[in-house]
Amino acid sequence: AEHLQGLAHRCAQENMTLAAVRDANVRRWVAQLRASGREPRGIALVLSSWRGFYTWLGRQGLISVHPVQGVRAPKAGRPLPKALGVEDALRLVDHEPEQDDPVLAARDRCATELLYGSGLRLGELLGLDVVASPQARGWIDAEAGEAHVLGKGGKWRTAPVGQPALKALANWLTQRHLWAKDERALFVGQRGARLTPQALRQRLRQRAVQAGLIAPVHPHMLRHSFASHLLQSSGDLRAVQELLGHANIGTTQVYTRLDFQHLAKVYEAAHPRVGQRASSETPSSEDPQAAGDRVSPLTSKK
Repeated sequence: AEHLQGLAHRCAQENMTLAAVRDANVRRWVAQLRASGREPRGIALVLSSWRGFYTWLGRQGLISVHPVQGVRAPKAGRPLPKALGVEDALRLVDHEPEQDDPVLAARDRCATELLYGSGLRLGELLGLDVVASPQARGWIDAEAGEAHVLGKGGKWRTAPVGQPALKALANWLTQRHLWAKDERALFVGQRGARLTPQALRQRLRQRAVQAGLIAPVHPHMLRHSFASHLLQSSGDLRAVQELLGHANIGTTQVYTRLDFQHLAKVYEAAHPRVGQRASSETPSSEDPQAAGDRVSPLTSKK
């Protein structure tokens, strides 16, 4: 009823009848709604109400033209990926649980290093085998410092593996045999079978809480953090695209918006003309270069 009242009000403002409305009028009103701050989802609800009303008028034979039929709501903007700050990412990766089983701790450290240090997707990580084979969906060549993974769309890609991750991998491989017997999977659970996505998500959430992180953490957030921190450090969008395995650079460009957010925070904290706060506030200490070897080996490969 509210949306239909709004329609009647707009018609009255323009001194026109409901039957005289055309798609040009509707498109202009949609633009006005968007300019006033209405979200795309809200505009879609308005259009749905108007569309239903005009469909009913058409069935009653009261109109000859359906003005809303071909009008669509604006597309909702792609939400920004959630990424950790550099300090939080390093705190998460470097966290050493006090009471964890050493085998569990070694596995989780290795998995976390690869998620953040190589930007692997969860499925790519858990698809890794210990050694290369025709059946393998991925493996790590420790000597070359590379992970070969089968990504989205059945496409193979190579992701660099930094020294911290290689060190964690070597440690995990010394422990893995205590759980795994004949299993090919690199990452296994306590029963020796390939680790499940649900189990790793739970372990990562627990690790984040133990490390003192406030925001809930999931595996893909570490991939987002990898991309955001690498872009901040290198500014090389094409390199980040290849490292992430994105077929379309438009998918990667969303991280430039995260990068701008970081720059905007530094600007607001440091510029003398922004609230005259230069003397009382300092720039963000989250320097992407602080990620050290976890980031730099990635850019050195390109």
